[in-house]
Amino acid sequence: MHSAKTEFTGSQGTPLAARLELPDDTPCAYALFAHCFTCSKDVLAASRICKALTAYDIAVLRFDFTGLGGSGGDFGNTDFSSNIEDLVLAADHLRTTYAAPTLLIGHSLGGAAVLAARHRIPEARAVATIGAPADPEHVLHLLGDRRDDIERDGEADVVLGGRKFRVRASFLADVAAQPQARCIAELDAALLVMHSPVDELVGVDHARRIFDTARHPKSFIAIDGADHLLTRQADATFAASVLAAWAPRYAFSPADSRPTG
Repeated sequence: MHSAKTEFTGSQGTPLAARLELPDDTPCAYALFAHCFTCSKDVLAASRICKALTAYDIAVLRFDFTGLGGSGGDFGNTDFSSNIEDLVLAADHLRTTYAAPTLLIGHSLGGAAVLAARHRIPEARAVATIGAPADPEHVLHLLGDRRDDIERDGEADVVLGGRKFRVRASFLADVAAQPQARCIAELDAALLVMHSPVDELVGVDHARRIFDTARHPKSFIAIDGADHLLTRQADATFAASVLAAWAPRYAFSPADSRPTG
């Protein structure tokens, strides 16, 4: 396994920092990983899962969304729609430099983003979510009392995970307007939903709602005992092993075999 730094232009026209994890042998498939809300490509879950997948000859591109980690741009000017655009541009980058991703993986809000972006990445035949909300608007509960300030003043600083972020009213409006249920129902790809039954930030009922809305083929795996961020290495390793066992049936198959539900 080896890792290569790369970058591509994001939704705001600024460079986005990325890292491609490559197996020692020729990849059987390329995957795209979307990290959690206000996290980065180097958060433990993203790093561990992407590296573990290379043992199964799956190459994975992980990147920092606009305004986060090593990427350029202003987080305050981003929203869920710009996250989707960043994902599409990341897929374009993979398609141009290596091969288009046939597997999309998203953690937390990143999971909601890959569900929404699938229809704009036609080669993606499999989508996996980890601790994802059924609706991106769920993330607004993290804003607490500051949500009222944002609605009143148009913007406010919010502390998330010990860091300060500027959140604007346009972000609130954007997540509220997302047709997420329709995106899930019309996914046109195999779906794997992974969720901890004791997830403290995104309750497991969100997994049920995603699963019930999606068409077959779909699968659910409980990551029993894990926290939301999969901070225990064993939980990330388990998620990677499940992905590696599930993905070949869909992501490694010829393009004309994509399931239609």
